[in-house]
Amino acid sequence: MMDIQLISDAFIEKECNFNELIEKLRVAFASSALEVPMRHHHDFSNPLENNDSTLLLMPAFNIGVDAGVKIVTVSPNNGKYNLPAIQGTYIYLDAHKGNIKAILEAKSLTTKRTAATSALASSYLSKKDASSLLMIGTGALSVNLIQAHASVRPIKNVYVLGRTLEKAQAICDMLKNEQYTCSAIIAIEQRITEVDIISCATLSPDPIVLGNWLQPGQHLDLVGAYKKNTREADDEAVIKSSVFIDTYQGGLKESGDIVIPLQNGVLKTEDIKADLFELCSNSKKGRTTNEEITFFKSVGHASEDLVAASYFYEKYTSQK
Repeated sequence: MMDIQLISDAFIEKECNFNELIEKLRVAFASSALEVPMRHHHDFSNPLENNDSTLLLMPAFNIGVDAGVKIVTVSPNNGKYNLPAIQGTYIYLDAHKGNIKAILEAKSLTTKRTAATSALASSYLSKKDASSLLMIGTGALSVNLIQAHASVRPIKNVYVLGRTLEKAQAICDMLKNEQYTCSAIIAIEQRITEVDIISCATLSPDPIVLGNWLQPGQHLDLVGAYKKNTREADDEAVIKSSVFIDTYQGGLKESGDIVIPLQNGVLKTEDIKADLFELCSNSKKGRTTNEEITFFKSVGHASEDLVAASYFYEKYTSQK
């Protein structure tokens, strides 16, 4: 037990280089080396909140090298207790001998890998000269998504929309030393028709992004709506867009942004252009024209956690 490394959120926050992590993910998605079972997704009653909570178990194996499992709970009402809605731990293992190599706090691990995955998708799906970004949501992911997107595209102007102007401004204050300007806005209509990239990471049960706002050339990055009956974009957004997902394994089953359009006939499985495995292996193309509207839905994949855990473990042990 003494050899188990304990890697904190603080270390992950300090040591993350999005360009490095994105390239690690690109290599992993282009490879067939990782084995990832379907993640366990269990909703369970939370009577004190009159709402369900969720338990997620996400295993992954790099045969003969390493393995791991993330244990996550999602409790949507935790804000009133000054606790994050998403909490978790990652157990990083030696795949040969089975011993635990490290235990990583999963909050920062998850936000970093999720943001890096969105940026990885953007490198194939947004316009190469994309210079403006609208960030919808002010949770833990928002700063990371902004930074990650800005690492793959020449972002100059960022706009942040939250439930309150104060929350949006707090995100901008955290980014005041970056190379781009960041402005808080009070209404989505202020900027959504003019930005190049729209990133949405919320727990909203109903669509926030409406298709009639979308303009030619935009890229839509949807990270929230983790349940089958919740969605961040409406049917019109799906109809107007070329649709991509992180993986077919989870993307077709777990989020209402894809499940609901499939159920109501707005979207067919064969209409989905590609997942990240196909994009990163160059077996399918991403954006093909500057006028195309691209729609990327991320539900998360355990391979991303394993890649990120390996990345931060190597950084941690190299400094000891």
